[in-house]
Amino acid sequence: MNQTPTVAKVTILYESMFGNTREVAEAIAEGLRQVASVTLLPVKDAPESIDGDLLVIGAPTHAHSLSRPSTRTEAGKWADDAAKHLSLEPDAEGIGLREWLETCGHVPSRFAAFDTRADMTELFTGSAATALEKRMRRLGSHRFVAKQSFLVDKQSVLEPGERERARDWGRTLATELRMPVLH
Repeated sequence: MNQTPTVAKVTILYESMFGNTREVAEAIAEGLRQVASVTLLPVKDAPESIDGDLLVIGAPTHAHSLSRPSTRTEAGKWADDAAKHLSLEPDAEGIGLREWLETCGHVPSRFAAFDTRADMTELFTGSAATALEKRMRRLGSHRFVAKQSFLVDKQSVLEPGERERARDWGRTLATELRMPVLH
């Protein structure tokens, strides 16, 4: 009797201010699609609960951690400054992952966290991915792979090669999803 291999079900949930985290999430999805059914969602469209095999979750780093309403408002002010050449994502000033995680229901048993942050040492920038990992563990989910940071320059533009690195990370996640789970 032939059994069709099951396809992993992955949700990528992200928050993005200027489009960088969205672009990284899209690239991760490209890398994962070789072995998984991927749903890509901005946090504004996230359901209360998420089912599946893996939740890949990512956000921009604001003030050393996840965004807050005040930092999202500040991002809106940056976008209003024509000299900065930034465009705010639709609904960027709405709900963030911090708030969603405080009120969400069920999440998958495994997660992978990523962030976008300034191209400096994490000691100086902080990491939204670190905050995401802590919150996901509190919800009873387990880290699938080590967190990943994707870097932006001083003008809040993804550094060269980061999209490709995100696609490669997605391929790494895909490879890990193929591995048998050992108990």
